[in-house]
Amino acid sequence: MSERDQGAYYTFKILRSDASEPADEPHFQSYRVRVIPGLTVLAVLLRIRDEIDGTLAFRSSCRSAVCGSCAMVINGKIDLACRTQAGAFESRTIILEPLPNLQIIKDLVVDMTPFWNMYEKVKPYLIRNTSDEGKEISQTEEERGRIDQYVNCILCACCYGACPVLSRDPDYLGPAALAKLQRFALDSRDERPRSFLDEIDSDKGVWGCDTVLRCIDACPKNVRPTDSIVGLRKSLLKHRLFKRNGKSAKW
Repeated sequence: MSERDQGAYYTFKILRSDASEPADEPHFQSYRVRVIPGLTVLAVLLRIRDEIDGTLAFRSSCRSAVCGSCAMVINGKIDLACRTQAGAFESRTIILEPLPNLQIIKDLVVDMTPFWNMYEKVKPYLIRNTSDEGKEISQTEEERGRIDQYVNCILCACCYGACPVLSRDPDYLGPAALAKLQRFALDSRDERPRSFLDEIDSDKGVWGCDTVLRCIDACPKNVRPTDSIVGLRKSLLKHRLFKRNGKSAKW
């Protein structure tokens, strides 16, 4: 076996803390692990937990960048541990921290409740007023293409963690929720009332975004949440204009 195949030893510095143990101050703990080519950060974490330290806490499921549960900060960059190659870093020291803007439960596990609360506020599902009698609601390829970008969201909360607005205002809806709203606003099958735009017409909604594009940089699926916020702002201004003239605007 070649030296490259045998891999090299890396030091993984992981931020440890436990909300159930107030006396346990957050601190970094180091683990030295041999990394062979192709090994992901998640694979290393699983090895550490299974073979070195069974007290280490983190989330994971699909290992295929589909579920989004293993989002964390890896050497200062928010990403999914399952799609990040451990051997891709020039430094052989890899620092792992939990997602920002969310309370830490233990180690790399954060409380996602605020994220889901904001997500729920935008009613992230099709709203139909027409009686379809169980029939399929057809869509053209062009209509489907309008929402493809936003359908790709896996709700990993990477954008939520990267958002500078949420770091100072926890009541801000956040990029993921607004991207999901745009996904349904553009869906030809959705019939939610245009007045729903009034609920995001504030600094807690579309006008709170700083448009510094950190959510775009953090998103592992190229959803580009800022695009959705800009699109909703345009729809809102159109809605205001038509409402002022006593008319009903289309999305």
